[in-house]
Amino acid sequence: MSRCLTSKLVLERLDAVPDGAGGMHESWVALGVIWGEVTPRSGREGVGEAGQVSVTGFRIVVRGAPQGYSARPLPDQRFRDGARVFRINSVTEADPGGRFLTCLCDEEVAT
Repeated sequence: MSRCLTSKLVLERLDAVPDGAGGMHESWVALGVIWGEVTPRSGREGVGEAGQVSVTGFRIVVRGAPQGYSARPLPDQRFRDGARVFRINSVTEADPGGRFLTCLCDEEVAT
């Protein structure tokens, strides 16, 4: 199975950081760079925090990593490609040998 992992993606996780006033501030922390194959699936209109958004589904294939390994993407993490952000919904092995992982992701763009 040949893959074309040509997109340089930054894997990020949400982290809660003390805000200095007794509360917490959420920010995204980079975990590292992963090369992937980004393929669009389908799109739809939706409502986001700032109003109407266009939501497009993507299949992102990356190199395999064992369960619990920090380089293995997880649901609720995200990939960043410059200004583009892909929220990870699910992760599964793409082949029986676990050489690749398939991540189903969504990208939201304000319309």
